[in-house]
Amino acid sequence: MFKYVLQIIAGVLTLVVSTFIARYEGSAIIENTLEWKYSTPFTSLFQREIINSYDISQLDYFVYAAKFQPFFPTIMIASVLYILSVTGYFLIKRKPKWGIGFCGLIGFILLLFSSLFYNSTTMGGNVFFWISSISGLLFIVITVLQYKLHNTKMLTEVK
Repeated sequence: MFKYVLQIIAGVLTLVVSTFIARYEGSAIIENTLEWKYSTPFTSLFQREIINSYDISQLDYFVYAAKFQPFFPTIMIASVLYILSVTGYFLIKRKPKWGIGFCGLIGFILLLFSSLFYNSTTMGGNVFFWISSISGLLFIVITVLQYKLHNTKMLTEVK
């Protein structure tokens, strides 16, 4: 149990540090007024018009960082995937049915997430498409393999 908690703490610390750095990198949108129209989906979602840089939502800083400087946003996604993987592994070991369902749900969500970045014109969008697609497929494969393994194990115990 301790080794899982330690790994999750390491993943959370990595997530926090990379989040602060990505937010700092994304704050460059304040100076790039030409990108305000294209890189501020959250501000637009909240029905706010951008008149000056103070009107930009903090979430749009991450969008800008992901589009133009994707290294730390990629580290953020990787650390979230690591935390989810450790949680899934723990659930598979303790409660196999819950773990299988958890991994399947995460895989499905990642594949839906990847569809947001399909045909992206920026380098960051392409990076996020491939990371979410491959990790989503890996979670689905793990789900199928664990399901087959669990059912085979259940059949041998019945006989």
